[in-house]
Amino acid sequence: MAFGRLEKPEGSRPMSDINMTPLIDVMLVLLVIFMITAPLMTASLRLDLPKSEAATPSDAPTSVAVAITPDGQLHLGEDELDAKAFQQRITELGRANPQLEVQLRADRAVPYGQVAELIGWVQAAGLNRIAFVAQAAASAP
Repeated sequence: MAFGRLEKPEGSRPMSDINMTPLIDVMLVLLVIFMITAPLMTASLRLDLPKSEAATPSDAPTSVAVAITPDGQLHLGEDELDAKAFQQRITELGRANPQLEVQLRADRAVPYGQVAELIGWVQAAGLNRIAFVAQAAASAP
């Protein structure tokens, strides 16, 4: 007496899902290859650039220090100026070198409104490169 199942045994079905692992492996290898070879292609381009007297580096300063003290005193470089004189000097500097970077040092006690007004004067002079200078935080022991 044989005991068995009443339903038919089904044969093995073909796998209908695509295995993504080999595809991902190949794509990552290609990505690494392109990342390594892309910089080499631009570095291998040899150009004989023309010479120019205008291309020599100038002696013009690339940045100017601007400071504002808690009592509202403005300093442009080493000079202490009032608001009107500051606006005139920063406008002259902006006309002379529009790429000049302004390094702004503002005391933490200076109200935000005064700093915003100072930034407005600098931008009105045509200088858009403003760097905020801060003191590095002391590292924890």
